[in-house]
Amino acid sequence: MIEAVHPYLNFAGDTEEAFRFYQTVFGGELSITRFGDFPGGMGVPEEDRDRVANVTLPLGNGTTLMGTDTLASLGQELKKGNDFSIALAPSTADAAERLFDALSDGGTVEMPLEATPWAERYGMCVDRFGVRWMVNYQGDVEFTGNGGE
Repeated sequence: MIEAVHPYLNFAGDTEEAFRFYQTVFGGELSITRFGDFPGGMGVPEEDRDRVANVTLPLGNGTTLMGTDTLASLGQELKKGNDFSIALAPSTADAAERLFDALSDGGTVEMPLEATPWAERYGMCVDRFGVRWMVNYQGDVEFTGNGGE
């Protein structure tokens, strides 16, 4: 049902610096996608389009360390408790929907499970215990932005 579970870290503007450090620790190749790599810059102001929308660093055995910059321009504030999420990669769209519905029941949906430029189904929620979850079923979607380094 789940292909992989990944730690997802949030930073206040220094995601790239942090991940370049993690790269020296763990090795591997970084892949960085910036907000400006998405059509319309994902709606973020011009001054934030060079910020990191998503970075990945493979750690081995199917685990990837992932991260993003939080954006004050979108009303986001980094604080203890919202500085990480658990990202699930389910094997089917049905599994994604089941997991998302179950995890968000009694909690808060931050982004509904829906199609995105990078996934057939993606959503974010906080469960009733305060744990942050991302459900990402990529399916046949291949992101074609300018991201990656």
